[in-house]
Amino acid sequence: MIHPEQPFLEDFISYLQFEKRYSLHTIGSYRSDLQFFFEYLQLQYGTADPMEVRPTMIRSWLASLKEKGDSARSINRRISTLKSFFKYLLKKERLSASPMTTIVSPKVKKRLPVYVEQTDMNTLFQYVEFPEGWEGMLHRMILVFFYATGMRLSELTTLKDRQVDLALMQVKILGKGNKERVVPFSPELKGGIEQYKSMRRELFGPDNGEYFFINSKGRSLSSRSVQLLIKKYLSYTTTLEKKSPHVLRHTFATHLMNNGAELNAVKELLGHSSLAATQIYTHNTIEKLKDVYRKAHPKA
Repeated sequence: MIHPEQPFLEDFISYLQFEKRYSLHTIGSYRSDLQFFFEYLQLQYGTADPMEVRPTMIRSWLASLKEKGDSARSINRRISTLKSFFKYLLKKERLSASPMTTIVSPKVKKRLPVYVEQTDMNTLFQYVEFPEGWEGMLHRMILVFFYATGMRLSELTTLKDRQVDLALMQVKILGKGNKERVVPFSPELKGGIEQYKSMRRELFGPDNGEYFFINSKGRSLSSRSVQLLIKKYLSYTTTLEKKSPHVLRHTFATHLMNNGAELNAVKELLGHSSLAATQIYTHNTIEKLKDVYRKAHPKA
């Protein structure tokens, strides 16, 4: 629970939910980080008032996290949470200066995005047997959409019928921060969508403009059910340790890059706010080229 003397924390959470349009998962992370931080302040300094927070207090908390064994990536996420929170207080004129200005984030070793090989994706769609009826139709369409559009999990589970335009063969995706992007799809996917919607109408009645993906009870999908579904099907074709919707997003981007797509185009399709976030996929492309060279060049 957030301390009763800190209503502005709930104001901040509401701001993330209704103005920034963050997912419930992201909002939950922000909330837990802030609760953890202010519980530490109360215990160590006898205060949970943001107006009394000093950089030394923040450094002390970060040091305690490091001693506890938290990774640099985890600590950076918590720093990001605090920066966003104090920036919000500045915006609302509750503070005149942020205590985060002198806080330095620890360096994180860059990890290459994990992705499924193109041959494994081909195997999934050509040789894996899907269940009969609605279940199989739904499962296949979810997998196809992730791979064909690079959607995030939250974007797929909240996708509405009106966002999928069959005439223009494109889908409007509402991403982080309420930012909209348009991703085209192929004539083959258009045919699949038409079959999917035809079966959906037959089983659940006329389209009502609500959720594009619905379960066997006619309800929107839960994030957990989609995660389990992706893990199940990817286990049929890949030995990757991580098997998640985000791996399919990485797969979408990496396959585009490997097949000659421009970096800026991939950035727009993914809905990244900066090119730096997209550049991680160039590393996979370089590794792919190295592999081709090693296998093909006689002097390699």
